[in-house]
Amino acid sequence: MAYKKKYALVAVAGICVASGIAWWMQRQSSSSAAAPSASAAATPASGAAGGAQRVPAVEVAKVTPVTLVDEAQSVGSLRSRQGVMIRPEVAGRIKSIQFAEGQRVAKGQLLVQLDDQLQAAQVTQAKAEMSIAEANHKRNQDLVAQNFISKRTVDESAAALDVARAKLELAVATQQRLKIVAPFDGVTGLKQVSVGDYLKDGADIVNIEDIDAVLVDFRLPERFQSKIRPGQKALLNVDALPGRPFTALVQAVDPLIDANGRSVGIRGCIDNRQRQLRPGMFARVNTVFGVREQALTVPEEAIVPQGGRAFVVKVVPGEKPDTLVAQRVAVKTGVRQPGKVEIIEGLEAGDTVVTAGHQRLQKDGTPVRVIDLAAAAKAAAGSASVASAPAAGASASAPAPALSGPNPCARG
Repeated sequence: MAYKKKYALVAVAGICVASGIAWWMQRQSSSSAAAPSASAAATPASGAAGGAQRVPAVEVAKVTPVTLVDEAQSVGSLRSRQGVMIRPEVAGRIKSIQFAEGQRVAKGQLLVQLDDQLQAAQVTQAKAEMSIAEANHKRNQDLVAQNFISKRTVDESAAALDVARAKLELAVATQQRLKIVAPFDGVTGLKQVSVGDYLKDGADIVNIEDIDAVLVDFRLPERFQSKIRPGQKALLNVDALPGRPFTALVQAVDPLIDANGRSVGIRGCIDNRQRQLRPGMFARVNTVFGVREQALTVPEEAIVPQGGRAFVVKVVPGEKPDTLVAQRVAVKTGVRQPGKVEIIEGLEAGDTVVTAGHQRLQKDGTPVRVIDLAAAAKAAAGSASVASAPAAGASASAPAPALSGPNPCARG
């Protein structure tokens, strides 16, 4: 029993000691927390005093008038203005080939002659039969005038003459179909046959391409269908001929919108009398809808969208001398191009707008400190262009030779 009382007294003493230690540690932590809070209370006051003198720095750019081209980019393929694969209408053996590969041929020029020995004989036979029919008919006309024969005999001889004439025309037409001629002016491709080959009707012989003008077919999204019109110009760049831009004249716009891609088909024509372009080439097309002189533009970083509207922060002089403040302005944007946006309403040429640091300007009238990085970059670019001017002049290409004759794309 005494043993149990001894352990109880030790336990009570341990609890009392632990409680005292905990109370002492709590007092120490409370006092240390009170000291930092006091110093923290003093810090904002001093920070506020220093912040009153700190002006936010922003990057700016000028509203500049430029010549703005309203255009859209697309890709297309080149094709001949006229192109056809020459094929025979009737079967036959090739007697002679009257063209060379890659040769320029004229409309109606003989290209391939099939063996026409049998057809020539038929023509000779038809001519003989028609001669006999003509003689018989003439003789019958003389006899009927003298009342030696009936009118019926004359009618029969006239019909026989018509039949003989038709047989001759048929024989001549059959013989002519063995002469394969060029349907239009153009350049021949690679022939697929040789002399002595027996061709069935419809067999490939050679392709002819009219490449004095080439066509470019491309598509644009349906939102541009109200802007594109025949007669407008499109600028082309061909990967096979880098650094040589070409101009296409829009000839036709497909009235049907493609339901799958929601795009409209467009066909343009390119003057190719220099023979630099070939059908099948891949082209990058910039369709020009219009050119606006003195269009106001700002860097795209200056636009702040909010609530379905576009804003810019303009830097204007403050009430105090030599001070600048921020002013929020709503603008109406136009054409967007890489790196810049057209401003239709809200700004004037020469205005200064903020391009970086908008988050520091919470309200109008906030003083700002301007960092004009654009001016420094422009100066650096100017010096670089002056340094590289001789090299650029040395690498300038010679002007293209003048072309004679009418533009093939302007023909009806």
